[in-house]
Amino acid sequence: MKGFKSTSLADQVFDKLENDIIQGVYPKGEILTELKLVEQLGVSRTPIRDALRRLEQERLIADTGKGSLVLGITMDDLLDIMNIRERIEGLAAYYAALNITPEAVEELTHITDLQDFYYNKHDAERLRHVDDEFHDAICRLSGRHVISDTLIPLHRKTRRYRRIAMDDWERTTQTTREHYEICQAVIAGDAELAKTLMKQHIINAKALLIKGED
Repeated sequence: MKGFKSTSLADQVFDKLENDIIQGVYPKGEILTELKLVEQLGVSRTPIRDALRRLEQERLIADTGKGSLVLGITMDDLLDIMNIRERIEGLAAYYAALNITPEAVEELTHITDLQDFYYNKHDAERLRHVDDEFHDAICRLSGRHVISDTLIPLHRKTRRYRRIAMDDWERTTQTTREHYEICQAVIAGDAELAKTLMKQHIINAKALLIKGED
């Protein structure tokens, strides 16, 4: 695969395959084989074999003996993920507010400025990227490695569905406002408010996800 660095080839192959499965490039029920992936990605079997092993541990694929069956993300998976996020992501916002620094204020202000800019331009694709930045930044700024290590993989697994939800401009408007309010609470160092707002943000996102699957 062109552009891959040999020092982290296995990680990059895993990241690409994980993203492609989550985004539906490889749909549920498709069989992936090492040979097929070697041809598609242009890398040797070793990093592919390692990536497939890790994807199986993530329960995104299952070995059939004749290849790897794509399992993808089920509705039950999504609900479990959102329930976990509801309980933990508020803590990330809580600790981010407690640990607020001038550098964190600058980063969160930059995120909200970008969000406003792309919202005013009705640029949904760029807003999706800012959405990713927002959630990852809150996790990282919490300074709690267990919380961050738990949430960031879950963010990746729900990215496709978060992006689909943001095609609804009414929801995008609400999300933009919620992100701004959370950032302001974190910047102000109001940990309890930041936690409450983040929890409600996840509850709202979960409700939309369920509605979209009805």
